[in-house]
Amino acid sequence: MKVLGIGNAIIDVICKVDDSFLKKNNLTKGTMKLVNQDEFKTLTSNLKIEETVSGGSVANSLVGLSQLNNNVGFIGKINNDKFGNEYEKGLKKEKVKFFYSKKNEDTPTGTCLILITPDSERTMCTFLGVAGKINENDIDIEVIKKSEITFFEGYLWDEGHPKKAFEKAIKNSKKTAMSLSDKFCVDRHKSNFLNLVKSSLDITFANEQEILSLIDAKDFNDVVSFAKKLGKLVVVTRGEKGSIAIKNDDVVEFGIQKNLKIIDLTGAGDLFAAGFLHGYINNLTLSESLRKGTELSSKIIQKIGARLS
Repeated sequence: MKVLGIGNAIIDVICKVDDSFLKKNNLTKGTMKLVNQDEFKTLTSNLKIEETVSGGSVANSLVGLSQLNNNVGFIGKINNDKFGNEYEKGLKKEKVKFFYSKKNEDTPTGTCLILITPDSERTMCTFLGVAGKINENDIDIEVIKKSEITFFEGYLWDEGHPKKAFEKAIKNSKKTAMSLSDKFCVDRHKSNFLNLVKSSLDITFANEQEILSLIDAKDFNDVVSFAKKLGKLVVVTRGEKGSIAIKNDDVVEFGIQKNLKIIDLTGAGDLFAAGFLHGYINNLTLSESLRKGTELSSKIIQKIGARLS
């Protein structure tokens, strides 16, 4: 396999609602809120489900890679319940191999309720469920050893069982890549993430805010200096300023695509990583890999959701 992803197995449950539903449930339009099991049940009790999509950050990247005809697989924890079965089916439909044997768990499958209002705004309520309870027993070493790259998401990292799962996977990987996921993840796990970037990862994906926060940089020049000294590949998306890949003394920049009709930013980072990794595993140059990442992320932000097709 080219890439094996390990991440949060979260099924996106898409429902159409009107603004009064958000008001009634004290939800702020356009934001993402973590909810518990009871809150989730209450929210979904009166909703008609339009569509379910097997999501999560790394899973979105893997689907992108699969659509570019790369052989990929995924490890993520689900329950043997309705949404768990749909999750597995959804990934397999996208030709992503699923390497996790679901069991009857006490906690339901992780779910992200995506509420779409008439103005196309998305308001999200995420119940992590069993997804965040991944442990070292869920990691299949043989599958990892047969993959060229193991790709992680920062969202999944946490002290305790997830950390042990990461360590086991990293120890058995040929090459490792990780997305820092979110600035709040970086701020919460700064010393651990910095340690991973310095000593365990071959490729780090970040946006500008995440990497500035990670190394407490004053400006972006500090990031370039840090990455050059690191000697590993660091890939940073910079919004309007495009993207940059740094490895040793190679510093390659790529601009953005202009005049896009931006509809929904969901999945932009996930699909950028997919495009870049596609270039990397198929021996394209850093510039060509950045181009592919930019192409995919530009396509995804012009449609609703995190799927190109």
